[in-house]
Amino acid sequence: MKNGKMPKSGDIILTKVQFVNTFEVKTRPALVLFEEYDNVVVAGITSNLKMDGVPLLKKEGAIKDSVIKLNYLFTVSKEMISKTLFHLNLKKKRIVFDELKKKLEPLVE
Repeated sequence: MKNGKMPKSGDIILTKVQFVNTFEVKTRPALVLFEEYDNVVVAGITSNLKMDGVPLLKKEGAIKDSVIKLNYLFTVSKEMISKTLFHLNLKKKRIVFDELKKKLEPLVE
């Protein structure tokens, strides 16, 4: 990160993202899930409200109503993060955790 401070779980950040079907890199918002060894695991955020995921509303701090896409997880280096926008409230963090847990449940079945 430009200011050297590592983002923490629940932060909404702006980061460079390489899209899966192209070599194009764009700056996009993402939710920090966790950080380890200067790598940050995030969930992408989209303003396309038709996408599946956890709603993220303007009144919660988003620039526009959006969706946290829990099917779009990736790792970025801290150098790719330009800034922290805001931090999710505890209720929203629990919703994200519960939804991720549902997706990971088959690992232990």
